[in-house]
Amino acid sequence: MSFRARLTLVAAAAVALAIVVASAVVFVVVRGQLLGQVDEALRARATELATMPVPLRIDEGVLRVPGQGIGAPSDYIQAVPASGPPVLTPQERVALPISDRARDAATGRGGPYFSETHVEGVDLRVLTVPGSPYALQIARSLDEVNHTLHRITLFLFLIAASGVLIAVALGLAVSRAALAPVRRLTEATERVTETGELSERIEVSGKDELSRLAASFNTMLGALEESSRAQRQLVADASHELRTPLTSLRTNIEVLAGERALPPNDRERLLGDVIEQLGEMTTLIAELIELARAEQHPEEVEDIRLDLLAADVVERMRRNRPQVTFTTDLEESMVHGAPSTIERAVANLLDNAAKWSPEGGEVQVGVHGPELTVRDHGPGIAEEDLPYVFDRFYRASSARGLPGSGLGLAIVKQVAEAHGGQVVAERAEGGGTLMRLRIDGKPS
Repeated sequence: MSFRARLTLVAAAAVALAIVVASAVVFVVVRGQLLGQVDEALRARATELATMPVPLRIDEGVLRVPGQGIGAPSDYIQAVPASGPPVLTPQERVALPISDRARDAATGRGGPYFSETHVEGVDLRVLTVPGSPYALQIARSLDEVNHTLHRITLFLFLIAASGVLIAVALGLAVSRAALAPVRRLTEATERVTETGELSERIEVSGKDELSRLAASFNTMLGALEESSRAQRQLVADASHELRTPLTSLRTNIEVLAGERALPPNDRERLLGDVIEQLGEMTTLIAELIELARAEQHPEEVEDIRLDLLAADVVERMRRNRPQVTFTTDLEESMVHGAPSTIERAVANLLDNAAKWSPEGGEVQVGVHGPELTVRDHGPGIAEEDLPYVFDRFYRASSARGLPGSGLGLAIVKQVAEAHGGQVVAERAEGGGTLMRLRIDGKPS
């Protein structure tokens, strides 16, 4: 059963229950009102009999009732003794059933009370008035009351049935309107599944829960589309970057494997080129794996000392880049993040600065609050290259003769954004480049 059908069924059931309860209350109230009118008539009849100038009497086993209207078809009157059969009026042929309470009333105990009985297919409402040695019972037919209640019951049934049908119709209309965003969401999901087209979007109007769901779905599709675009771009860029070293590597290997003998110097140079190209490809593939791993398997975060982490990276760079001087200005700083990824970002910044520094040049490293700065004294970055230095595989024209994959600074940007921060490159005053890495993850 569809959700729309269940929603309609629940609405119809709720309306039906409300109508049934209301109908039962109406029935009980109307019946009480009708019986109250009968009871008032019986009390008036009893008062009339009690106040007649000529009292009731029993003559030759027959109850004599003086006055007008005595013995009318709507009235049943009999006298009930403490024991023995009841005494009827001349007009009555069938006695009313006598209960023990009526026998007790014949001794004058208790007060008047009402009861109901059934005699020869007729429902009766009976008023018993205590007396001694006889109790008086006056009864009136409930045929008119039952007929009225029957009609009311029929009307209530018709009203209930009509109400349920209207509830079903309104439930269908309301569920159709209420579930329209869900229907559009389902259709969009099916189209995305069928076509793989992530540019699909759902029109959103309103601020209710379903509209928020549709907006969240659009946001999810946008994120998936961007992720898919980035993956396609990464594959395309990687393919492009790998094509050149692979072609050169293949050419050199074919020359080395050829039948023509090479002079030792040429052979050594070609082997050196092959080894260098393999190293570049290894670096490129490792950084591609690093990018993919950071996107798909984020590392757990913790509180870390950014100044101590930077100091460790600087010490390692001093061993690996002895031709460059590293100076530090590290203030104590606590940030919240993934230690290994932040360490990789800092190492990439230092390595990039060292690569651009002249022999004996200085690289200045500072930590102030959540920000790490790296400044070199190299040629600096051209103004037109500044907006693109953190793009994947982007290499300025002046850097194309230097080793590198073009992914180091892209990894720095990814790490910064993953921690709610940013990285920017600036032309330093006096020459060189200043990199600012900010980690905005808060300590726990």
